[in-house]
Amino acid sequence: MPTQRERDEAEIRRQVGRIAEGLRAKDPGGLRKLYATDIVSFDIEPPLQSAGVEEKLTNWAPVFALFESVTYEVRELTLTVGDHVAFGHAFARLGGTLKDGTAMSGMWVRVTYCFRKTDGTWLITHDHVSVPLDIASGNGAVGLQP
Repeated sequence: MPTQRERDEAEIRRQVGRIAEGLRAKDPGGLRKLYATDIVSFDIEPPLQSAGVEEKLTNWAPVFALFESVTYEVRELTLTVGDHVAFGHAFARLGGTLKDGTAMSGMWVRVTYCFRKTDGTWLITHDHVSVPLDIASGNGAVGLQP
């Protein structure tokens, strides 16, 4: 029989999987259910910080507007789970087919997730998405693979 910690970790992994499901379905309502209302997000696109679930969903809006179909892949998700908080890190890649028919494989980014257990549900309270920086050029190193 799995321990509570093992059950919690499995549920958090399902929550991360639901991000991909919500993006593929282009379902902001489904994504909303994954985030705490007071989420603070350091996303890949401006602004430097988004606060609250509405701002987080606003950051996903361009994906739904630009893509006809969306793919989202998460690799090497590593979690540390406590009784009421958990954190994890992974690599993720967003891609798909643009509305003009152009296929995009996307780029790999680094993601950090922080979760809080609220009324028995693990919600994302913070996420941070980044790309490595080539200091000499000041450009993101977007061609790296995990």
